[in-house]
Amino acid sequence: MAIIVAVVSACSAAGSAGSGDDGKTVLRYQGSPSQVQWPELAEALGYYDKVTLDWVGDTTSGPQDIQSVATGQTDIGSAFNGSVAKLQEAGSPITAVISSSGSDDQTFQGYFSLEGSGIEGPRDLIGKRVGINTLGAYHEYAIKEWLFRNGLSDDEINRVELTVVPPINTEQALRNGQIDVGNLGGVFKDVALETGGLHEVFRDTDLIGNLSIATTVLRDDFIAENREAVADYVQGTARAIRWAQLHPREEVIAKFEEIINNRGRNENTEYVQQWKSPGIPAPGGVISADEFTLWIDEAIRLGQLQPGIDVDGLFTNEFNPYANGTFDPSADETGST
Repeated sequence: MAIIVAVVSACSAAGSAGSGDDGKTVLRYQGSPSQVQWPELAEALGYYDKVTLDWVGDTTSGPQDIQSVATGQTDIGSAFNGSVAKLQEAGSPITAVISSSGSDDQTFQGYFSLEGSGIEGPRDLIGKRVGINTLGAYHEYAIKEWLFRNGLSDDEINRVELTVVPPINTEQALRNGQIDVGNLGGVFKDVALETGGLHEVFRDTDLIGNLSIATTVLRDDFIAENREAVADYVQGTARAIRWAQLHPREEVIAKFEEIINNRGRNENTEYVQQWKSPGIPAPGGVISADEFTLWIDEAIRLGQLQPGIDVDGLFTNEFNPYANGTFDPSADETGST
């Protein structure tokens, strides 16, 4: 983290936004292969007036995505709220401005073992290998919190071996016995469950209920120097989230397929065909403090963060029309109720 902070300090011009030929502020971002992010949807729906997006490549993880923002390589990035809190507390001047993902009854992250493996409850994970996509991010927090709530000691929790496995390889690693439990979400979960032979150990909604778990961040200097652009970015993204919250699943999937086919990145639409819900419960992605507090409390208990964090200082809803009075929270994507 110290290296990141030092680099940020060296980027004194990081807050200066680029402009396109049309005079719009250019926002550099990293995408995700065969997926559609909320800003990409917002741009396709025509919800931005003052900003345009510039895809600079694909991210490898949430922590990497927001580190790229902190170092000035990109302007917007999203990560698990616990990772956002750790990066900000390490000295990186970033602020979360809108929720970007979450879990609900239809869209959730599951943790699976093979049927007949004998791994069915929390204590069965002691001494076992659990495959997750990234250490220090959401799945590590979720598993450790679940084990803690089910009465395991810190020593017992530390004996659960967390192993990094790319999501695309998790099902195969589980079936081949390379890991004992694997995290599966999205199309990977749906395909694996269709094949059969898996036992659900737990799902993240058992732990958190319906809750946003990640946010999009910008650098503080960028926000200060480009307030109109930031306001336009957040309002457009909030409206895109609201559009997906209210429109039929088939219509959302069709729009996602159109976006992927039009951007020419040699991708397929298999992933988005499995889309079920936004996973974000609050209208337009308005952030609430408890979406950070849950993970900060755990990080403090684990000694990863110090007590006394100002949770309200980690995020702002100032620019979100569903929080700042522009739209009623019950309004649709046009502001109509």
